Amino acid sequence: MSRAPITLKGAQRLREELDNLKSVKRPEIIAAIAEARSHGDLKENAEYHAAREMQGFIEGRIQQLEGELSHAEIIDVSKLNAGSRIVFGAMVTMADVDTDEEKKYQIVGDLEADIKLGLIAISSPVARALIGKNEGDSVTIAAPGGSRDYEIVGVEYVG
Repeated sequence: MSRAPITLKGAQRLREELDNLKSVKRPEIIAAIAEARSHGDLKENAEYHAAREMQGFIEGRIQQLEGELSHAEIIDVSKLNAGSRIVFGAMVTMADVDTDEEKKYQIVGDLEADIKLGLIAISSPVARALIGKNEGDSVTIAAPGGSRDYEIVGVEYVG
């Protein structure tokens, strides 16, 4: 089984989430279940059923995070020395050839990807199109609205 790559920063963020789930959310939900049980009949107790459903979600997320983190290959991006070549962990600035609009993305592991934060998964079409390219290269990315042409204007590796 191959180990999924994840950045050091991403692994820390996931460990913090795991710690929060175990030390804060789990005790809260246990207390909520105890409170709902004290109200009597469990068959028609909506609070109890909602709390049990939330407990299942939290326990599932804990298992997922523990499993993913135990099988992840943690990569310290700041120690990569790829120059202007794009590899895992690169922070890429690209300019749309038609509109000159700039976008900045970091290529990260699948588990830590979050487009709102500018973190794109290594398995995404955008990342796959960028991997192996260099600063100054042009790249065409297939988008739902049609192909878009970009020029890579910057590549950096920051932790």
